[in-house]
Amino acid sequence: MWWTGAERLKIASETRRARSCALCRRRKEALSPHSLTGSHDSATDLPPSAIEAVHRIVSDPGRLSEAWYRGLTGIELVDEAYVELLSVVAITTALDTFDRATGAASRNLPAAGSGTPTRRRPKGAKPGLGWMPMLAPADVAPDDPPLYTSAGRSGGNVHLALSLVPEAMMQFWDLFETMYLPQHAMRDFAREYRAIEHAQIEMLAARVAVRNQCHY
Repeated sequence: MWWTGAERLKIASETRRARSCALCRRRKEALSPHSLTGSHDSATDLPPSAIEAVHRIVSDPGRLSEAWYRGLTGIELVDEAYVELLSVVAITTALDTFDRATGAASRNLPAAGSGTPTRRRPKGAKPGLGWMPMLAPADVAPDDPPLYTSAGRSGGNVHLALSLVPEAMMQFWDLFETMYLPQHAMRDFAREYRAIEHAQIEMLAARVAVRNQCHY
C-alpha cells in the first residue's frame, strides 16, 4: 500500500480525531496499552491498521514497541506506507500545535491533488538502526532525490528516520527547518537567527520533548 493524495488527507483528519478518541484516552491511562481492546473513534475509512498506527503515534508515542510495529506492518501496511503515514502525522501535529499556540484556528485541509504515488523504494535502503529500513547518505543512488547534500543535512540518525520514503522525509524536514532553524543555523552559535537565543530554543525544545515523551 502507498498513499494517494486523498488518503494522505484522511491520515491528517485521523490525526486530529485521535486527540479526542475515548479508547486512546483509556489506553493512555492504563498500565499497559495492550490491556485494553476496543475500537478507535475514527474519522475515516482508512484500514484498521492505519487507524491504529495514527492513533497510537498521536496519543501514546512513548510506549510504541517494535513488536507493535511488526504486527502492523505484517497485516495491511508495508514499511513504506508506515513511514509516509508517520510523516503526515508529524507534519499535521506540528502545524496544528503551532496554530493552537498562536491562538489561530486550525487550518483547513487542502483539496487532494491528482496523480498516483511513485511507489519507488530506494534500492540502497537497509535495515539496522531502527525498526524500518533506512537510506544512509553513503547509499544514496544517483537517481534518488538529494535527501542530504542539497539541504546541508548531516545524515544523522534523526535524518535517517523517514528516509525509506525520500519525499516524505524531505517534506518533514523542510517544515521542521522553517519552524525551528535551518541546518546551517543550528550550529552557527556566533549569530542568532530568531528573537530568542540558541540556548533558549534548546531549553524549550528539551521541555517539549520531555512532555511529549520523545525518547530519541
